[in-house]
Amino acid sequence: MNAIRPAKLKWAKEWLKSTKSLYINGEWTYGNGSLIDSVNPATGLVIGQLKGATQEDVDNAVAAARKAFEEGPWKAMARRERGRLMWKIAALIREHQDELATLESLDNGKLYTESYNDDVFEVAELFEYYGGWVDKFYGEVNPVEGNFTSFTTKDPIGVCGQIVPWNFPIVMAAWKIAPALAMGNTIVFKPSSATSFSVIRLTEIIHESGLLPAGVFNLILGEGRIGSYITRHMGVDKVSFTGSTGVGKQLVHDSADSNLKPVTLELGGKSPNIIFADAPNMDAAIERSFYGLFTHKGEKCSAPTRLFVERPIYDEVVEKLANYANSYKCGDPFDPTVQQGPQVSKAHMESILNYIEIGKEEGARVAAGGYRDTEGPNANGYFVRPTILADCHNKMRVAQEEIFGPVLVVIPFESEEEVVKMANDSIYGLAAGLWTNDVSRAHRVAKRLDAGQVFVNRYGCYDYASPFGGLKQSGWGKEYAIHSLNSYTKTKAIWIAH
Repeated sequence: MNAIRPAKLKWAKEWLKSTKSLYINGEWTYGNGSLIDSVNPATGLVIGQLKGATQEDVDNAVAAARKAFEEGPWKAMARRERGRLMWKIAALIREHQDELATLESLDNGKLYTESYNDDVFEVAELFEYYGGWVDKFYGEVNPVEGNFTSFTTKDPIGVCGQIVPWNFPIVMAAWKIAPALAMGNTIVFKPSSATSFSVIRLTEIIHESGLLPAGVFNLILGEGRIGSYITRHMGVDKVSFTGSTGVGKQLVHDSADSNLKPVTLELGGKSPNIIFADAPNMDAAIERSFYGLFTHKGEKCSAPTRLFVERPIYDEVVEKLANYANSYKCGDPFDPTVQQGPQVSKAHMESILNYIEIGKEEGARVAAGGYRDTEGPNANGYFVRPTILADCHNKMRVAQEEIFGPVLVVIPFESEEEVVKMANDSIYGLAAGLWTNDVSRAHRVAKRLDAGQVFVNRYGCYDYASPFGGLKQSGWGKEYAIHSLNSYTKTKAIWIAH
């Protein structure tokens, strides 16, 4: 990881003066929709505007992507050349890492260090990782009976609609863009209207480089209904969406009502994290359980939001979690002494505060936090103090519903059997964790937890080679690794008679 460069705040102020627009068929064009304000959540002030799209704009973007897919050079390009171009894009991302991270923090509110070291750094690596896959993903010969040769091909799926949320705008963009490009597809991409600027700047960087043929990548801006139109569009062959479970369900209906295109969904979570009394390093378990949730201000779908603690160590764990929370500093994301930035919007902040009140009404004890931080320069920002809700039970709304903020629900348990049942008692199944020194228990519990990824003795392990995605109402399909490539290809079996 390269050394962090200073934020480009002066540059960003100038860049944000112009209204941002759509990118279709290799050209910038103003959308026909309404103007949308983007607010800096640390100050509550408008920092820029973007021009939204209409259905006509989406039609134009899909047409450009279709023409580029059917007639352009991208799909037909030699695979290694396509890979080299993706590596060049990765190099450009690193060159502009400070700009992209600055816009991400201004728009979303996460710490500049998080944007720079976590998010934009990963974007560059994802383009390199999938650029390396282009000539290593292919079909196979099938051992069929009879006087035949049968083999499969892995072909690009076509025009891909991609829709990402506001919590990790540029990372989620790379999760989808890089594998789709690697397999030779073309893209109609829509970021959240609340956090579009980093992806707009990424599009500018790619455009200025001239590395992608016109129409291969198209950027659509606008409200959520535009994402629904992309999913209904008959000219789109596949949709990948990350966001809320409710919207994901709507997009499934949109696909079913149109051309039944495949839909990949990475949705919500209410992930359980279990600390047994025999955890190998109790202080490390508590510390990681805290930071696993409270980094990126708790706006993470896979965050360990339900902490189950075995009764003999319960009071100790709650006390130490509260100490961490009380020492946390909320404030300006560009202040290196700050540990938590603002929530993404006023509406989201109010939703989190409302859940805290619901928890109190349900009988939860507020061990730390529980209120809006308006101290000093935070007065007009959307800051929520890190909150520990103790003495909860698993049937509470705060234990079942996704709060998506800096709120940790702590629940005591007596036995392994009890805690596994509670952990699985959720509509979600994105991630889970457990801490134990018993190898047999680690295997036994990990196997029983109903989640797409289970972390043992270290919550939150991620690598491009390991699939990411949930079960139940946490989604369909996987991001990362070879699994993502599968979702951007279509498999064809070819038979040849001898």
